[in-house]
Amino acid sequence: MTTSQTYTLYVAVGGENKLLIYQMSPETGALIPVDEVALSAAPGPLATDPEQRFLYVGLRSSHQCVVFKIDPTTGKLTPHGETIPLDADPCYIATDRRGRFLLAASYSGACVMVHPIGADGALLAEPTRSLSTAERAHCIQCDRSNRFVFVPHTAGPNLIFQFHFDSESGRLTPNAQPTVAPPAGEGPRHFVFHPTLDILYFSNEQGSSVTAYHLDTKTGTLAPFQTLPTLPNNFQGENSCAQIHIHPSGGYLYVSNRGHDSIACYRLAAEDGRMISLGQQPTEPVPRVFEIDPTGCYLYAAGQGSGKMASYRIDQQSGRLEPLELYQVGKQPMWVMALGFAS
Repeated sequence: MTTSQTYTLYVAVGGENKLLIYQMSPETGALIPVDEVALSAAPGPLATDPEQRFLYVGLRSSHQCVVFKIDPTTGKLTPHGETIPLDADPCYIATDRRGRFLLAASYSGACVMVHPIGADGALLAEPTRSLSTAERAHCIQCDRSNRFVFVPHTAGPNLIFQFHFDSESGRLTPNAQPTVAPPAGEGPRHFVFHPTLDILYFSNEQGSSVTAYHLDTKTGTLAPFQTLPTLPNNFQGENSCAQIHIHPSGGYLYVSNRGHDSIACYRLAAEDGRMISLGQQPTEPVPRVFEIDPTGCYLYAAGQGSGKMASYRIDQQSGRLEPLELYQVGKQPMWVMALGFAS
């Protein structure tokens, strides 16, 4: 029996309180509109459980989270469970590696939150844990072992908080080394894990740079070993970095520049994960969010300043981006997520 794959792209449009759903062609990267889902408030971050059965949507303007059940054949969404209140505005959400808890970071609320997920995928309203960290908490994720959690805070605090995570209770406790302090002005914002090496890569919002950290898998602590700029040497304007994504192969890394309006591209050395700059690919104005599809063949970057999303083919040999199509998505695109389903 032959197994085929279907690919779905979700775009959260914050300025129009909606989610857009597209089917993606794995042959061309072309997007076909499937559905549009109206929301009660402005969406921000998206997350899915490890089995991709449910989509969790953070509603930033109302401090809530809503859950949808995903139809793996069409990508369409059905409301699932109750919309739950959050203690603060969620700027990033993610499930733990077992899909039993939803973790949220709040930029304006200066905190992180952990909510239990029921066996049916629905969220339970009462948080397991709500912890004050510092202002501008911008991302939260568990490591592969599901024992450690990291929370970067952009300039101001300019810190990465390090936690132990109890995957049975959802409890977060500060690590023996509770924070990592990058050099002044860097402002770590988002991060990704290398798929095979014990390395994390952080986009630095104010520093317009990307930093690679070694992860000590015994202690759950980070140590930086390389920082590279995201901008060309001759750029003189204002810029800040936003999202960061790694190619599924672990061979390439991408970071968005807001100001220079580009995607910075890097090759990653197979033996040690060190970064080699490949330059920048111009893209839509204010590219806050972007995504790499599960095949690793395409990248989609949404311009917060234009309301359009640009698609690119990723050259598998060089890692460089080839422009393809432009899609009108609407006012203030806030998140892009691509999922693949076996059918």
